Amino acid sequence: MRITITSVLVHDQAVAEKFYTEVLGFVKKHDVPMGGDARWLTVVSPDNPDGTELLLEPDAHPAAKPWKEALVGDGIPYTQFAVDDVKAEFARLRDLGVRFTQEPVDMGAFTTAVLDDTCGNLIQIIQMH
Repeated sequence: MRITITSVLVHDQAVAEKFYTEVLGFVKKHDVPMGGDARWLTVVSPDNPDGTELLLEPDAHPAAKPWKEALVGDGIPYTQFAVDDVKAEFARLRDLGVRFTQEPVDMGAFTTAVLDDTCGNLIQIIQMH
């Protein structure tokens, strides 16, 4: 058993595609129409194009929005992405206008920062030491 796809719920796939590719730097892997406005839209790390895919999944289910709002309200990240240098990535993303709810914090074994993905989620970036 292995993880090949994971997802993040987004309120607008077009906005998510732009943010996750043009700002965060992921690469689009699949973009398949699913009927209506929905698409099977996945992105991957450019460093591992055959690795785990992130599905930018519509948050159309009635439970999704209140759940996401509760996580954001409590400051809880929806998911996390590994980076080589949190401080450098924080500076790069901040210069691109990304809003952070937590600046880099050294927690001993790792350093984290938390950003707003513009799609209704908080995302943690993490650097393992």
